[in-house]
Amino acid sequence: MIIIGSLAAGYYFFADDGAKAVRTKDVDCMFSPHAKAVTAAQQVTEELLRAKWTPREDEAWGKAGTADQRPEDLPLVRLRPPQAASQSEWFIELLGAPDTSTNEKTGKAFDVIKTSHGYYAICSFGFLVLAEWEPVPTKLGIRIARPEMMALANMLHHPSIGPEVMSGDQFGRPTKRANKDLGRVLALAYLTVARDRKNDTEELGSWHINMARALHAKLPRHAAELAARAGDGIRELLASKNDVDEALRTCNLGLLASMDVEADALLATGRRLVEEVIEPLAATEWSTMIG
Repeated sequence: MIIIGSLAAGYYFFADDGAKAVRTKDVDCMFSPHAKAVTAAQQVTEELLRAKWTPREDEAWGKAGTADQRPEDLPLVRLRPPQAASQSEWFIELLGAPDTSTNEKTGKAFDVIKTSHGYYAICSFGFLVLAEWEPVPTKLGIRIARPEMMALANMLHHPSIGPEVMSGDQFGRPTKRANKDLGRVLALAYLTVARDRKNDTEELGSWHINMARALHAKLPRHAAELAARAGDGIRELLASKNDVDEALRTCNLGLLASMDVEADALLATGRRLVEEVIEPLAATEWSTMIG
């Protein structure tokens, strides 16, 4: 199991800093590799349900499905702990590692999970295969995705600012999905820069190297093309004040909740990301890649 998303970022950057934290409601757990993901997710789902975990309340997806439903029409495994109904809104979501064995699929796919309570599905997103690349071990025995891998997956998933809008945030304001996900990229870069300053390291400077290695290892047939377009969505975001403002709002409500970052700082991070990560990644000499 590899933890991805906000919790992974929070642990990576703030595990040793009790004064800082991220704000999130979901714990995203990706089972890897794909060949074992369905079986592992099925066993974990059954065990959690047996331990009185309950499906997240939702009018359409709040209960198990049936055998005659299509995988994409089944509820995803989103479970709340027994005490959550009265004490918390957080929930755990189970995901599967994508299957890239055939033509390196990079889209969304669903696999059926059969339990004694009914049927569920786990979803996989093709570019999350990058989260499988050298995940970071923790002292808890759980692996977390590397920040640069989550950033690259989000950048590749959004080559432009699409029209898809998410439901309103905690204040009821709708947000473009691309702005939220690309905003996370900027937030991860901002946190990495802050970590570099604190520890006198150069992690951001190695992002493009790790990204290239991961693309070569996980999506070799399309590595050069993906590297060349990886920054398209970020560049479009940075060129639009409205989109930057929306991305900043989601960052300050989530990954940057402890820092209250201003727009100028996020824009500066974006420009540095383009110069130090996106442009060198696009210029990668693939003929020299090994391993």
